[in-house]
Amino acid sequence: MPHDHGHAHIDPRSGDRRVSIAIWANALLTVAQIIGGILSGSLALIADALHNFSDMASLVIAFAARKISRRPADQRMTFGYGRIEIVAALINYTTLILIGFYLIYEGGMRMIDPPEVAGWTVVILGGVALAVDTLTALLTYSMQKGSVNIRALFLHNLSDALASVAVIVGGALIILYEMRWVDPAITIGIALYIIYLAFTEIGGPIRTLMLGSPPDIDSDGVIDAMRSIDGVRDVHHVHLWQMQEHEAALDCHVVLTEEGWKRIEVIKADIKERLKDRFGISHSSLEFEHTEHAHESAELYGHGN
Repeated sequence: MPHDHGHAHIDPRSGDRRVSIAIWANALLTVAQIIGGILSGSLALIADALHNFSDMASLVIAFAARKISRRPADQRMTFGYGRIEIVAALINYTTLILIGFYLIYEGGMRMIDPPEVAGWTVVILGGVALAVDTLTALLTYSMQKGSVNIRALFLHNLSDALASVAVIVGGALIILYEMRWVDPAITIGIALYIIYLAFTEIGGPIRTLMLGSPPDIDSDGVIDAMRSIDGVRDVHHVHLWQMQEHEAALDCHVVLTEEGWKRIEVIKADIKERLKDRFGISHSSLEFEHTEHAHESAELYGHGN
């Protein structure tokens, strides 16, 4: 399977400015929603505020990672600093799950005994939230094709806009029909959506940190491509993982025929070129074995036997 790494690049400073503006906008919105939620008695506003706070945390993570990931590899971090964003994302998603379950609990308690809610405060702050979410989505739209994390932020802000619409509708129903139960019901709906998003996206960081193979690369196709090269008898002890978000890596043992052993440098260059052109694997470490001295009963993946 071809592995397309093509994506639009944007000037780093310009990108940093856009993320910084989005951070401040979401921070101010979060504070306003929390204050408004407390004053109005609306748990839905507080739930939406916590959702926006999680997005702000994600923006801060992305901003810091953009800065730190530009550091070159050194003796302490020989693979570089790109994975800091993945570690932080895992922490962020875990926190989101805990917040979601807490909001479901609080919403359930308020469904039993719905409190008084100031509908106009909910509607006004919901409208402000909708404007900020739309602004953030516009700021990150042109950047989202080049970064999985920025794309996640972009999708989050689109979903936040929908949540803000739900909050506005809930406030309007309270004003018009005194339907106080709508506020905790919307809270539970937002919480379920937060949990759904977190569980949907947490698998990616876990897979990367567990050194799992990149999900968009066909591992069997990589092995078949190497085995099909003239002079290669077999491959084993294959490790395929993501060094960073856009950098796949491979190391393996390559068993050469007697004739292939005489052309070892040519075969090595051929393998590396094929890995890069077909699968986007730019980093590969290959250990060659002569067919008469190859590991016996070696596992295809990992380093068993």
